[in-house]
Amino acid sequence: MVPFERGAIRTWCHLNNAAGTPSALYRATQTRNMPSTGFGRSSQPAARSTYQPYISSLNIKKPLPDDLLVPMTPQYPVPDSLLRHRPFVLYWNARIFSAFAFQMAGVAVGWEMYALTGDAFDLGLVGLVQFLPAIVLIFVAGEMADRYDRRFILQCCQGVEALGAATLMVGSFGGWMSKEFILAAVFLIGAGRAFEAPTNQTLLPAVVPVALFPRAVAASSTAQQAATIAGPALGGILYYVSPTSVYAICFLLFVCAVLQLFFVRMQRHVSGRQPLTLHTFFAGVSYIRENRIILGVMSLDLFAVLLGGAMALLPIYAKDVFAVDSWGLGLLRAAPAVGALTIMAALVYAPLTRKIGTIEFAAVACFGVATIVFAISTSFWVSMVALVILGSADAVSVVIRQTLVQLETPDDMRGRVSAVNSLFVGMSNQVGDFRAGSMAAWLGAVPAVLIGGIGTVAVVVAGIRLFPQLYAVDGFHQRPNPKPRRSVADLPGSS
Repeated sequence: MVPFERGAIRTWCHLNNAAGTPSALYRATQTRNMPSTGFGRSSQPAARSTYQPYISSLNIKKPLPDDLLVPMTPQYPVPDSLLRHRPFVLYWNARIFSAFAFQMAGVAVGWEMYALTGDAFDLGLVGLVQFLPAIVLIFVAGEMADRYDRRFILQCCQGVEALGAATLMVGSFGGWMSKEFILAAVFLIGAGRAFEAPTNQTLLPAVVPVALFPRAVAASSTAQQAATIAGPALGGILYYVSPTSVYAICFLLFVCAVLQLFFVRMQRHVSGRQPLTLHTFFAGVSYIRENRIILGVMSLDLFAVLLGGAMALLPIYAKDVFAVDSWGLGLLRAAPAVGALTIMAALVYAPLTRKIGTIEFAAVACFGVATIVFAISTSFWVSMVALVILGSADAVSVVIRQTLVQLETPDDMRGRVSAVNSLFVGMSNQVGDFRAGSMAAWLGAVPAVLIGGIGTVAVVVAGIRLFPQLYAVDGFHQRPNPKPRRSVADLPGSS
């Protein structure tokens, strides 16, 4: 039932008093040409198997008009490979251009700020100024993504980031760089990123068919991970040549991302805009609270990162536990990214299809166990392997979470739900590092990481009991005991 708006069906049933037996609509699914199920062709047997559990739960008597069956994904034939799907290739190019530019600019800005002031506090200010727009604007970004053309919003975001990179380029070339100048440019880039993060997530389901969506999530995450690994290294090399060259290339990459999106063709989901009220503005929060699958997968990821995060303490482990130099710290920091990149590349070619809920809980449990092994290990190479496994498990969890959040959310609410998801992810990383650092100052680094790993495993055990709906999810396209998706108007307090 994923490709269609259940809210529209429910509304039609209410207006037409369609109570009684489901036989009339069941016969209609056997005889009428139903819209495509999202797999690239119209299939009446597939339509019957998709509709019948949901139809039976509604006691529908009257046949459903075709104009209420609103496809939520593009209706073109599904290719065998993502590389043959031109809209996704263009989207992926834009994603990797933007991600590389952001990572390269981050390295250059940090280095230049420290060269100017020599104060570590100013490096913290760079991070704060960059993250502050996300806290302030994230819900506005989600609302806009649900009301306006998402592709155009994404182009505007990348255009704003290009303007920030151009500002840094001109300032560096003219010798006008100062602390305040850098912070102003970073704020501009941060404002663009605040809108880009949720819009990127909501645009992807409109670019690829449902059949390719899990692979597309893995491929998109792979692009982000590759940029996280290679972007800072490339930015550092270019900065050694010339700081201006880094900002100039970042500007060109942002412009290339905007141009790539111009050629992305997709079918837009058209829905009536609800009046803008406080209830509709925070409707994403209400929807997450009532959808146990989305709430479960987001909560599981949130608490796992809060408790199991050990990256902030890697310098302590490198120096005091393993007695290695900066090269060892670099390897430790790269290990989770290598594991994540490897597993995401594998998921592009062999996507998860069954036992999704079980795999999600197993991945988070594996994340916790790997954290425990890292905490108690005194061998550098054993810890390296533990961090690789930790990154791989986290990557599996990320792919499942992003896929479920998008497929479990109606298209007209994906922006607001994705905004909350982005806020959860950003805050969990920041607060998780603070938790690890403060606990390490109190108890020591090893107990802080060990307690976090044990806490992550405990969260998995509790999550299975609290969110049985998530544990029971078998596939990305079939849900146990389907219930009608609700539009904004159905949510409590939105009338």
